[in-house]
Amino acid sequence: MTRAERASIVLKILCDHYPETPVPLDHKDHFTLLVAVLLSAQCTDERVNKVTPKLFKLADNAKEMRKKSPEKIYEIIKPCGLGPQKSKAIHKLSNILCDLYDGEVPDDMKALEKLPGVGHKTASVVISQGFGHPAFPVDTHIHRLAQRWGLTKGLNVKQTEKDLKKIFPKETWNKLHLQIIFWGREFCQAQQCYGIKCKICKATFPKRSRAFSHKKP
Repeated sequence: MTRAERASIVLKILCDHYPETPVPLDHKDHFTLLVAVLLSAQCTDERVNKVTPKLFKLADNAKEMRKKSPEKIYEIIKPCGLGPQKSKAIHKLSNILCDLYDGEVPDDMKALEKLPGVGHKTASVVISQGFGHPAFPVDTHIHRLAQRWGLTKGLNVKQTEKDLKKIFPKETWNKLHLQIIFWGREFCQAQQCYGIKCKICKATFPKRSRAFSHKKP
């Protein structure tokens, strides 16, 4: 089976199972989405959604957030982990947004990636889910599943993103990255499926009988 054939199988199963893909992080605009995605690094969406209501009650836009001290922000976001770094990043990016973009989140990947605490993956999520532009955010979970399903031989998320963009139509990217995340959480967990139990693993590698060994850098 070719990589393109496996991609077609994956896409059909995911679209049949997840016709709708609501953004799992609660937000109301580009700024609150940006902050929520930043907080989600090494943290569950569920925990972020428990923290952000209190944070956004304190300040839900860049102009108000810049007035709050990193220490005050940290008091609220501490449960998300990496609190000191994230609180400083939120405060600094709020200042930058106010100084350079009148408090608005820029509709530009390169500009987003220059913001404190905002890497390529975070910027991709904001661009795709906030602004609706085609992007394929790839984290370690999507990277793991793409390896299991034979969609990439990449040893890092950067190469996996390139491979996935080549084999899936651009119009599917924004929805597909969420579908893959949802499937991984529900059916293809790292320590439960092992690449041999879920419907997609069976469909893409019907003859695989042993637990899949992920390639590491």
